[in-house]
Amino acid sequence: MIWPRSGIGYDVHQFAEGRRLVLGGIEIPHDRGLLGHSDADVLLHAIADALLGAAALGDIGVHFPPSDERYRDIDSLEILRHAGALLHEAGWQPVNIDATVIAEAPKINPHVPAMRARIASALGLAIDAISIKATTNETMGFVGRGEGIAAIATAMIAPQ
Repeated sequence: MIWPRSGIGYDVHQFAEGRRLVLGGIEIPHDRGLLGHSDADVLLHAIADALLGAAALGDIGVHFPPSDERYRDIDSLEILRHAGALLHEAGWQPVNIDATVIAEAPKINPHVPAMRARIASALGLAIDAISIKATTNETMGFVGRGEGIAAIATAMIAPQ
């Protein structure tokens, strides 16, 4: 018998002037975006890594190396969809996602319903299988100083 598995993903990006802020597959109004080779969506990166990790398929750096110019400014929803496809090819399916965005600003909670819908659609899951939460770092560390945003995610997968 093959048992369900869980995985953990974590990502962090620093703020940068002149970039749009994309979190959970949606653009959020903010004075700065996140710096990265892709669109720097820390939430989707953490979720993709949690899914890939649960299936022991590496991480997004393996599948979308930052040294490869083909992936410059790639939409992270494409990364998430690819992670879902890799799971299916390996005989797994996502069951649920639980993720937390860690940021002092902007406020995340008003955008959570749209994020959940995007993520659910990308993975072929019901919206109630996607949990997105937000917290601050209580002014401590790089996140607390407003230098960037972090995200952590867990994913449960099951055999198809």
